[in-house]
Amino acid sequence: MKLLTVAIPCYNSQDYMEKCVMSLLPGGDEVEIIIVDDGSKDRTSEIADRLAETYPSIVRAIHQENGGHGQAVNTGLAHATGKYFKVVDSDDWVNGAAYKQILDLLRNVVEEGKSLDMLISNFVYEKEGAKRKKIMHYHHSLPTDQFFTWDDVHSLKPNQYILMHSVIYRTELLKECGMQLPKHTFYVDNIYVYYPLPYVKTMYYLDVNFYRYYIGREDQSVNEKVMISRLDQQVRVNKIMYDSYDLSQISNKRLQSYMYHYLEIICVISTVLMVREGSKEKLKMKKELWQYMKRANPKMYRHLRYGKFLGIMSNAPGWLGRRTLLVGYQICQKFFGFN
Repeated sequence: MKLLTVAIPCYNSQDYMEKCVMSLLPGGDEVEIIIVDDGSKDRTSEIADRLAETYPSIVRAIHQENGGHGQAVNTGLAHATGKYFKVVDSDDWVNGAAYKQILDLLRNVVEEGKSLDMLISNFVYEKEGAKRKKIMHYHHSLPTDQFFTWDDVHSLKPNQYILMHSVIYRTELLKECGMQLPKHTFYVDNIYVYYPLPYVKTMYYLDVNFYRYYIGREDQSVNEKVMISRLDQQVRVNKIMYDSYDLSQISNKRLQSYMYHYLEIICVISTVLMVREGSKEKLKMKKELWQYMKRANPKMYRHLRYGKFLGIMSNAPGWLGRRTLLVGYQICQKFFGFN
């Protein structure tokens, strides 16, 4: 069994995917790199096959009909043989020194028979043109360099939420929880992080800047214009996350609180972007989303709608409403890093 499986979903990634793979190769034979070519129409499949042929003990290439990012992650997970599982997008890469520390920790966990469901580390926004690189870390919110449970987690700030870039899951946990990401849908990385959380019992926060998250392409899913054009998919993800659990039934109060806040951020993103687009169609879509949540689970709806932040943002008139909307938009920017 491999120590770590890294799945790389690829669609028309010929210009940058090799950089991603090369950053992961120093993991050696302990690591399995699965390139999932999601029906690319450029040279992605050719590059993937060449890398698999050159590094046969490390790299595997899987080709499938286009199913979207989520389906590519599903495929990677289905073929994973590693004890732990990580998704790295094809335009991103990892830091070598931090990578070694990640593998050293995972190796120690396995050799000593310790229990670890989720490993969390920092990621860096590699934003095109930015002079200073923003680092997403979890100082003062998560215990550092030690094993812990949900009872040990403090309140996370809105810009400290655990995203796909910062998490490595135990592979069997992902399979046992039955997570399946929807096809042909963007923003499913939020489902990927959110859905397994109630199954997570033990965690470890390694305070290293491991994942490098590139932002700068005009066609990137977190480009603001692209997000607004795909609001239907954002709403679909919002509904799937809302329907995943009745959070009032989550027994651990700190886990429950974190999942409520995560869901609140997703609702903020959906609401703000629909209001920012401003057409009658999108404002109607916003109203229908909130009506859907009210029908599906009135108790969760009240918790979200009339919470400390969303309640003000959703209901405040005039200057206060515009101001809170702006704050919501700024949270979106910090959460996704879009511009």
